[in-house]
Amino acid sequence: MTNRTTHRKTSRTIRLASISAAAVCITALLGGCNTVSQTDYDNAIAENEELRDRLASAQDLLEQSEEDKADLYEENRDLSADLSRAQSAAASAPAGNSDAGFSSASGPAGGGTYGTRDVILSVAGDILFDTAQVTIKQTGQRELDRIARLIMTQYPANTIRVEGYTDPDPIRRSHWKTNERLSSERALAVEAYLVSRGIDTDRIYSAAMGPAKPKSSKAESRRVEIVILAN
Repeated sequence: MTNRTTHRKTSRTIRLASISAAAVCITALLGGCNTVSQTDYDNAIAENEELRDRLASAQDLLEQSEEDKADLYEENRDLSADLSRAQSAAASAPAGNSDAGFSSASGPAGGGTYGTRDVILSVAGDILFDTAQVTIKQTGQRELDRIARLIMTQYPANTIRVEGYTDPDPIRRSHWKTNERLSSERALAVEAYLVSRGIDTDRIYSAAMGPAKPKSSKAESRRVEIVILAN
């Protein structure tokens, strides 16, 4: 019994000593004890600030990662939608070949092949350009960015023809002499933009279609069509 009692007293003494030592350390860190030098105190404060900064940086990186994840998800969704539209357009295209009947603005002249495997991506003129202008707007740039990614991921080796179209109204107020000239400059602008986004210049060319192949309305007729040839 005496040994057990002595052992319990010794354990209690050790625990009390440990608690007292911890209390002394805490008090020292809080500045209530003179055993901690000013240098050690300043270093502890500096380390604490550094840890706070690192934690804030980690939180910023986490938030940025979540934003990037959301952007990638949206981009993947847009690409999937573009691919579905392109596949639907290809499936509904008439079989066989026909002469496209365009005047070449850049690249080889002549007709094009419109088979069941050709893919036509049409972008409305008002999305790409202001009236009578050939500078691509931000809305048009975003649309062309998606198309460029689609081409590079799904059609990395196909030849691309950029076709510019206008409505059939004669040119009166703008400085463009003809609709063909306007459609040529717009097609060239789109071609140059796609090249700047990674499309190989050796496999893309543009064509001025003017008022050829009008749509059901004038607004729909003003467009740029990006034709992914079946090669």
